Amino acid sequence: MKWFIASDIHGSEYYCKKMLEAFERERADRILLLGDLLYHGPRNDLPKDYSPKAVAALLNGVKEKIFCVRGNCEAEVDQMLLEFPVMADYILISAENRLIFATHGHKYNESNLPPLSKGDILLHGHTHVPKCTEYESFLCINPGSVSIPKEESRHGYMTLEGKIFRWFTLEGEQRMEYIL
Repeated sequence: MKWFIASDIHGSEYYCKKMLEAFERERADRILLLGDLLYHGPRNDLPKDYSPKAVAALLNGVKEKIFCVRGNCEAEVDQMLLEFPVMADYILISAENRLIFATHGHKYNESNLPPLSKGDILLHGHTHVPKCTEYESFLCINPGSVSIPKEESRHGYMTLEGKIFRWFTLEGEQRMEYIL
């Protein structure tokens, strides 16, 4: 199975369309969204073509492909617009005999670890910065941000296929790779 993993759309219709184009180009089986889908949040400027209703409609168009966790900008009203579950704090996924703890990152992160066993993977968004950091007992991975990248990163996403995580710009340029 090939996963398409993205985070932090923040209501940008423009970048949501670009993300869905990348999903089609990747021919992935499922989309894993790591939160902050519709609202830009008080700490962020409005992203390009800010339109939460349009983003909801775009995502609802592929609802059968989406798994999602709640970000710090999600509220119950967002769930009223979205036709797939968005209020879970985390999702557990098995990959190559490892457990992936997928969350947004505002509750569980490198400073506040969830229950992880040696070799598990903490996958989160929230910081808007793509990364892959190996610790002694776990791996921490972040896809970056679809619409508001930070620290000179690019608008992007990542994939997981078999043992390989790959980070891409929305235009499809591969930026990093990590093999489990």
